[in-house]
Parts: sequence; C-alpha cells; structure tokens
Amino acid sequence: MIGAIAGDMIGSPYERYPIKNTDFDLVVSAFTDDTVLTIAIAHSILNEADIATYLKKFAEKYHNLPYGAGFRKWIWSWDNKPYNSFGNGSAMRVSPVGFAYDSVEDVLHQAKQMAEVTHNHPEGIKGARATALAICLARIGESKETIRKEIADRFSYDLDRTVEEIRPNYSFDVTCQGSVPESIVAFLDSNSWEDAVKKSISLGGDADTMACITGGIAQAYYKKIPENIVEAVRNKLPPDLREILDKFNNKFNCEF
Repeated sequence: MIGAIAGDMIGSPYERYPIKNTDFDLVVSAFTDDTVLTIAIAHSILNEADIATYLKKFAEKYHNLPYGAGFRKWIWSWDNKPYNSFGNGSAMRVSPVGFAYDSVEDVLHQAKQMAEVTHNHPEGIKGARATALAICLARIGESKETIRKEIADRFSYDLDRTVEEIRPNYSFDVTCQGSVPESIVAFLDSNSWEDAVKKSISLGGDADTMACITGGIAQAYYKKIPENIVEAVRNKLPPDLREILDKFNNKFNCEF
C-alpha cells in the first residue's frame, strides 16, 4: 500500500493547483487524510479489529487533515451510522484490502465491509470494490487487458478511454463514479509506477486521492517504486504510522 500513500503525498500539492500535463517532477510532500485512513484500514486488517472504531481513532489523532465534511461530522458522532456517501474516500483508503486478500470473493466482501461503515451508497461501495479488485488482480499477475475487462464488466465503468482523451474536459470530481474509473485508466495507460501517478495527477482532478488510487494499483502491477520515493515517504510518516506500514508490508509480503 506504500504506492497508494506515495501517490497521496505526491498528488497533495496539485489538489488546489491542478496541472494538465505530465511535465513535472515527483516530489513527496505532506501526507493527507488519504494516508491516515489507508493506514487505519491496514491496522484493522492486521488486528482483525472493528473498522469504524479505528477509522475514528486515527482520524481523531490526526484531526487537522482535510477530511470531507460528511466524514468529519461522522468522526465526532456518538454512533457509527454510515451517511450514504458516494465520495471517493471509500476508494482511496481501500488499497490494504487488495494486498491482504487473495480471492476475488474475499476482496469484494472485505472492500464492501470497509466502505459501508461510512460510504454505504451503492456507488461508494462500487468504487471501493473496483479499486481493491484491480489491486488484487494486478498483484497476482493478471494482464492489463484482463484487469480492464474484469473491472469494466463487473462494475460498468468505461475503461475504453485514454488519459489523453479524458484530460481536456475533465475537472475536479470527488465522487467515486467521477474519479475511480479515470484513476484506473491512468494505471492502464501507464508504463511504470511513476508514469501512472503522473498521468493520474495530470487529469487535473482530485489529485491526491486519484494518485492514491492509481498508485496502489500501479504498485501491485509493476512491483517497483523508486527507492528515493520509498525513503522519502517513510521519512514523512510519523513513527506510529510507519510502524503499521512496516508490519503490514512484512505480513503480506508487499513488493515495491
């Protein structure tokens, strides 16, 4: 899942200042809520712990990050009722599921469980399941065309587009249905982890979250992230988050 976290950190400066090309360097900046919630999911998997409880605990600890309005209200609520969101937050935090589970059935089930504690709208669940399944299929060595067909057929996403076709008219969109397919296309259109993240950011949308989604899939497929980026990511993480990341990578033999 370090590929997803790196995508978040690299994409974060471009959320407010979108870019419509790939002519930029990959610079690891500060982490956002995407990283914290991704690690919260990893922690819940490692400890077989309640998802909602740990999403709240991690968000409360790192409360100054740019959480969505609905999620921020949920953090401080007395109950754990979902709020019918179809925002892309469910997809950006799901990468640990794709790395931890091996069967399609388990991945789809666990992604739904992870999403619906907050994002119980069908599109919110679909975005999480599509992202997790793409990661799983990439990790076990399926081809891009197999991944494209499986995700398109199962979730009715239009993946028969290219980044060049999407980019000119694409704008900021925080919904699953308006950003997850485009993030997957950025991976399908790429030739390396770095290229995938650049292409995702270059769409000019919700850059940190889209690069987080794309970066997780690209890590699973290419299994190679530049060492300088891995080291910069680790150095940016607080010790508690870094410890969970390391435990997760070691337990599930995540390649990068």
